Amino acid sequence: MDVVGPVCETADAFARDRELESVEPGELLAIRDTGAYGFVMASTYNMRPRPAEVMVEDGQVRLIRRRETFEDLVATEV
Repeated sequence: MDVVGPVCETADAFARDRELESVEPGELLAIRDTGAYGFVMASTYNMRPRPAEVMVEDGQVRLIRRRETFEDLVATEV
């Protein structure tokens, strides 16, 4: 499988030609280290809200930034 984001430019991919278990629509796939694809480089390209940010430390998972909503995107529009 190739693992790409929801709006993927030609060269943008997290992984290519990897063996993965079947992933069904609506399921989530965790990518533990995304490099430049982390929140720092996130944008609202094509009016897509930025994803939630989760921290994994010592086997514990916690939400450190909630997922943006469409309302968040347009909140500052006048």
